[in-house]
Amino acid sequence: MAPDLAAVTADWRRWLGHEKRVSPHTQTAYEGDLIAFFRFLAEHLGGVPDIEALRTLRPADIRAWLARRAGEGLSRASTARALSVVRGFFRWCERNGCFTNQAIHSVRSPRLPHQVPKPLRADDALDTVNRVGELSEEPWIGHRDVALFTLLYGCGLRISEALSLTRAEAPSGEALLVTGKGGKQRMVPVLPAIREAVAAYIETCPYDLAPESPLFRGAKGGPLNPAVVQRTMRAMRGWLGLPDTATPHALRHSFATHLLSSGGDLRAIQELLGHASLSTTQRYTEVADSTLLAEYRAAHPRAR
Repeated sequence: MAPDLAAVTADWRRWLGHEKRVSPHTQTAYEGDLIAFFRFLAEHLGGVPDIEALRTLRPADIRAWLARRAGEGLSRASTARALSVVRGFFRWCERNGCFTNQAIHSVRSPRLPHQVPKPLRADDALDTVNRVGELSEEPWIGHRDVALFTLLYGCGLRISEALSLTRAEAPSGEALLVTGKGGKQRMVPVLPAIREAVAAYIETCPYDLAPESPLFRGAKGGPLNPAVVQRTMRAMRGWLGLPDTATPHALRHSFATHLLSSGGDLRAIQELLGHASLSTTQRYTEVADSTLLAEYRAAHPRAR
């Protein structure tokens, strides 16, 4: 990209990290989407893109980019995110007096299929949490996996939130302070079973757990890799006969759905999950309603 566009992009990157406070993973994804857009423009326009090129883009140019992504077999969800990133970059440039171009706002995002969270059944979630420790021949790793999966299901944490906990942040009281997306913090209650599982892991862990060091460790003592957690869940799927949708994140879905099915308040569940929008949490009502209907049809004599 041209020097003027490179300078603006660098400022945008700093804004993402320092002011908007997106996670490093999210920032990397956003930067990748924007750079891929610039690379397309270089080919499409026949030259290195600069500020003037962005200012004079037409809706047809944006549609050509979307068509290219579709032709490359990229998913609609991926393209919708990329378009959202580019729109956000254009809005940021307009707010900061770099350039203005309304063409980006005249192009529709790809229509996405309606998706509903896929939780585990309550008995499957409990089996997963209670028996995951049996997979490992190392007792301390078994305690670690039980503690981690209990946190995911018992507190509704994302994997990244659980793995980012330090030893000093280990749940030992009745509440846990969680730092979620964008650095937003929330308090979640901690059940005795969660405290006991984490305490058993800490007691058996062979590595020095300094206060500011990662709580969850890999087999060689480094921070536990999310890929290891995913692999463990795949093993549990085969062992317990769980569906392919049984992932570590499905334990978070299960936390929300089972609370809602038991009469939990939607706003309270929103706070527990750390959702910025209530509409995101409302997806779980569809799961709860369908579950109740299935139970009715299976149990009520007149439903047959």
